[in-house]
Amino acid sequence: MHILLADNHPLVLWAFQTLLEEIRPGVAVRTVCTPAELREAMAHGGGCGLVLLDLQLGAPGEGYALLAELRMNHPDVSVVVTSATDHSPDVIQSIDLGACGYLPKRLSMAALADALRLILDGGIFVPPMSLPDAMPAHAVSAHAAGTRPGDTAPYQTLPSFETLGLTPRQADVLSLLLQGKPNKEIARRLGLSVETVKDHVQAVLRALGVNSRTQAVLAVSQLGAKRHAPAAVTPLR
Repeated sequence: MHILLADNHPLVLWAFQTLLEEIRPGVAVRTVCTPAELREAMAHGGGCGLVLLDLQLGAPGEGYALLAELRMNHPDVSVVVTSATDHSPDVIQSIDLGACGYLPKRLSMAALADALRLILDGGIFVPPMSLPDAMPAHAVSAHAAGTRPGDTAPYQTLPSFETLGLTPRQADVLSLLLQGKPNKEIARRLGLSVETVKDHVQAVLRALGVNSRTQAVLAVSQLGAKRHAPAAVTPLR
């Protein structure tokens, strides 16, 4: 995996790069510290699979615009927001704009390393304190397989999407939904109609006990469920 770190603080860039290289030896990590460098790297870097984007990069409020720009121009790239805060509105807006995780910099080094491992292994990480305001309490069910809200469970114990009562195709849709993909892109990837994708999305939301995509991301982070690679395109409906 090629990872791009975007942050305006050299020490933070060094810390993230060091942690990532320790967690995943051989990983290719590139760093940028301005919005212009980020755009240049994305335009010419090639092969980038994950961006860790500092929400405070650039002018005040520009981080959200950069996130939206990344999701529009590079839909195949997963974006995890990093931030000095873990305020619920920041988390929710980031997920609304298509981030597939939210990583507070205030975490201890051990907790930060665990969160990065979870992200690199396909999990979803958001700060637990953001969840109560964002989703109904019943969204966290027995499917959590004994994990507590906010736990970053060992990877071998992460439940699969099928344990949520989803069909294989619904699991594929949820996996792409968690990457911030819009219905049209999900339909293209899975060889389905947009209307069929909408039906699957509604079924996924019902299974999770939530009402929106953002709540679905937060619910999956609570459940500790691991994203999977969607199956190859088939005529399944």
